[in-house]
Amino acid sequence: MKRRPPDANWGDYGADDRIGRLNELTSERVVRAAAEIRTGERFCLSLRLDYPGGNVVFPFRHPPERQDVDRKGYPTRDFPLSRAVEGAEGVVNDDLVTLWTQYSTQWDALGHIGSHFDADGDGKAEVLYYNGHYPGPDVDGMATLGLQGRGVLVDLHRKYGDAKVAVSAAMLDEVLREQRVIVEPGDILALHTGWAKLVDGMHGAPDKAVIHNSSAGLDGRDPALLNWIAQTGIAAIVADNIAVEAFPPKAGGPGAPYLPLHDLCLFKLGINLGEMWYLSELADWLRTNGRTRFFLTAPPLRLPGHVGSPVTPIATV
Repeated sequence: MKRRPPDANWGDYGADDRIGRLNELTSERVVRAAAEIRTGERFCLSLRLDYPGGNVVFPFRHPPERQDVDRKGYPTRDFPLSRAVEGAEGVVNDDLVTLWTQYSTQWDALGHIGSHFDADGDGKAEVLYYNGHYPGPDVDGMATLGLQGRGVLVDLHRKYGDAKVAVSAAMLDEVLREQRVIVEPGDILALHTGWAKLVDGMHGAPDKAVIHNSSAGLDGRDPALLNWIAQTGIAAIVADNIAVEAFPPKAGGPGAPYLPLHDLCLFKLGINLGEMWYLSELADWLRTNGRTRFFLTAPPLRLPGHVGSPVTPIATV
């Protein structure tokens, strides 16, 4: 058995495990989740994948770049099929896209964040990822799992509006009690902050000052909050803000991880994070109907080797 970092669950799902807390999405829990479907109404939880727009969120990520496929020197746009087969009728279009996998609505794979850790006890810390893997687990395991389960929504926007606040364990507990939200093992926690709705209203031309100075995020420097995440048994966390946790994070001491919640979730516990989802319409519906739970279908693209993936999640109520 490899050594594991403090507070990590490495080995709990087997030495070779690559999907972490998604193991909690058992068949029985998917059946439980399906019981949340009562009306059949569906909500798309994705922004347009060319939003936020520009690169004001992260300067190193860019919108998708679309091109027409080249077909023997001709762009495949209204391409006459007679060029391929003499006398054939009809035209065809064929395109390709260059995607920054974490530009818009997306999943973080467990290989997105790693750390230096001496797992073999030789006195030297190596770069490792969840469960002591190198390279880190990619999105393939999430995709082949068939990622479905019960989503539980916490409406932070209803409590804090568009204010930029770092939500501690005590603050989250207050919201859970006020909104009568119960989180159980195997649930997918969804945090509605309203950030994605602000982005959507900017129509691809985001205001940098608004983008970086709005919305709630979890306080990754609060030990009580990190302990709550570890103890609840949740399968994954998604949010409609930039990084799930408050970003940029509060400063940490020497040796502290830059993104403490990412470090706990992705590196130590195997909890996938979904970022920049679109949750406002679902949040409004759940509030109006006195509910907090829904059935979630949200597999990433099957992109072996990739540490993030665009996703078009669907909530069914």
